[in-house]
Amino acid sequence: MTDHYAVIGNPIEHSKSPQIHAQFAQQTGQAIAYQRLLAPVDGFTDMVHRFIESGGRGANVTVPFKIEAFALAVQRSERAQAAGAVNTLVFESGRIIGDNTDGVGLVRDISINAGVIIAAKRVLLIGAGGAAQGVILPLLEQQPQLVTISNRTLSKADDLVRQFAHPALQTCAIDALSEPYDIVINATSAGLSGELPPLPATIFDSTTFAYDMLYAAQPTRFMQFAQLQGASTRDGLGMLVEQAAESFYLWRGVRPDTAPVCNNLRAQR
Repeated sequence: MTDHYAVIGNPIEHSKSPQIHAQFAQQTGQAIAYQRLLAPVDGFTDMVHRFIESGGRGANVTVPFKIEAFALAVQRSERAQAAGAVNTLVFESGRIIGDNTDGVGLVRDISINAGVIIAAKRVLLIGAGGAAQGVILPLLEQQPQLVTISNRTLSKADDLVRQFAHPALQTCAIDALSEPYDIVINATSAGLSGELPPLPATIFDSTTFAYDMLYAAQPTRFMQFAQLQGASTRDGLGMLVEQAAESFYLWRGVRPDTAPVCNNLRAQR
């Protein structure tokens, strides 16, 4: 008996999720089929219900439907509530359960795959949109010394600090940043258009670990800039695989080995 899963988005043809989950299934001996579903911008809810009616057991959700998926879920995990968005749906006993695996994917890629300890570190999170909000709770659970949120519009960063109300959280205007951080995470979409957030070089030094949540065939502008200041860098491909592995675990109760999947994807770029 093959169970059916999907990733739903618009656009969707670029998604690597079917390839990732196919490798997870082969590795773990799970009988699943995983497909891409292109939902009309105004047709996400209908698409989900049709997929459930066809026998779908769960789905990943990508741009631009993560907020809509949050609203659709009748039960949400703590990390989904904190993120204000859902990227994983579990269909169980007629209920739609929502979770968000982005933050745990980021933390696992940094701490396990890159071997960088977050505990007691000074972390700078650049950006205050949905990508940033989705990773704050998992970062705080690692007990860093502080997490500074910096954004072009500082009021959005202030809103996140008020929302999470955690003593390790603070904000700082981008043009007021000066000292180097242990970990710098770029959660902006500037790299999609080949741009670089207006960051001072002084936030990096030779001990800084700079992480871009985006991934591409070549290092992003953010990564190139950090490397020029002596920082070590990593892109978000491992985060993509790790968040998928967490979804797979939620659906199947089995945690796949992500290392060979990451290696396969990097070899193809």
